[in-house]
Amino acid sequence: MSQTSIGFIGLGTMGEPMATRLLASGHHLHVFDLNTAAVDRLVALGASVCTSALDVSNKAEIVFASLPTPNVVEKVALGPDGLIHGEKVKVFVDLSTTGPRMAKYISENLATADIIAIDSPVSGGAAGAAKGTLALMVAGPAQAVQLVQPMLQTLGKVISCGELAGLGQTMKLVNNLVSVTALAVSSEALVMGVKAGLDPQVMLEVFNAGSGRNSATVDKLPRAVLPRTFDFGFTTALSLKDTRLCLDEAEAMGVPMPVGSAVRQVLNMTNATFGPDADFTRIACLIEQWAGIEVPTRKNVND
Repeated sequence: MSQTSIGFIGLGTMGEPMATRLLASGHHLHVFDLNTAAVDRLVALGASVCTSALDVSNKAEIVFASLPTPNVVEKVALGPDGLIHGEKVKVFVDLSTTGPRMAKYISENLATADIIAIDSPVSGGAAGAAKGTLALMVAGPAQAVQLVQPMLQTLGKVISCGELAGLGQTMKLVNNLVSVTALAVSSEALVMGVKAGLDPQVMLEVFNAGSGRNSATVDKLPRAVLPRTFDFGFTTALSLKDTRLCLDEAEAMGVPMPVGSAVRQVLNMTNATFGPDADFTRIACLIEQWAGIEVPTRKNVND
């Protein structure tokens, strides 16, 4: 596999550490991003720079992408300078979160150019990308998935969601909805307890020893809220985007999501209050403002 030419498009918060891990595992990468500083860091590690998505697809048989929005993914895959016009690319692996309908649309269009699309959105945040402990929700033709699996395993745990395009995206959306819902309700509980006089560290200890344990009480709250760093590594805008995509898909399928809709409203208010670039753990700050109390600072338990 190390002899297969690989491309990587999108060197942002998630893309750069993933590309770095692929380089460290012995793969040579052809990279492209509008952020020249990120490109320079990868080139310093041995990657080759490309001038466009098309340039990448003219040099690499397998192209990975980690991009912020469905529209950007569509442009990179199908635009005038997109992968679809590439001379060498055979497999496109989308690590972004686009939603199942976009994944199906891209897959169908790339198929006309004999390019196989695999949707493989990831979960685990920037820390998981750096450590290689992501969960990768993979959907696509079995033979193509088998081809890229050794590369994906460099990034984390590969979980097959089926062969139909978009199933990985559906899994990612429902996973992220569960994650942000846990953050929202755990933040409410934490603020309520503090206002009643409970120690927040004691609250987390009880949550994590009992039935209240979840990804927010185990990781997000102790890592980013109690130290008041609010730097988990996932913006409010991206969380809101994923939640909207999930609810849109649920509505199209006729699945009611009243709890998810309430969480979207909380994210909307967090976005309006702290801005789209604020970390989504700022949800806790919104609850604090409403309650008129601040969770006291605690040293990061991971320090």
